[in-house]
Amino acid sequence: MLNLADTSPLAAMPEVESLQLIAADLRLLIVQVETSMRRIAAATDQEHGSDQEGSADVFVLDDVTPRYATASAALGACRAGLGHALECLSETGSTV
Repeated sequence: MLNLADTSPLAAMPEVESLQLIAADLRLLIVQVETSMRRIAAATDQEHGSDQEGSADVFVLDDVTPRYATASAALGACRAGLGHALECLSETGSTV
């Protein structure tokens, strides 16, 4: 007889249920990444929106835009990877 007490929770459940939990985790991560990307876009807009027409004499020495752009690009790649992982799970034949 199989002793389920010594196995991890995911290993003790049916494969379909396990895949559904993994897919739900991936979807949650995708939502979190997209939220972060929207926050970065809002912060970038706020930084550029604070520039006034008459501030041509003002020089910004510490521009955070490159850091925002780099972070946004990394999150975009992460989003693509998570989407690919979700697609791979759905290719197993079960509905996730």
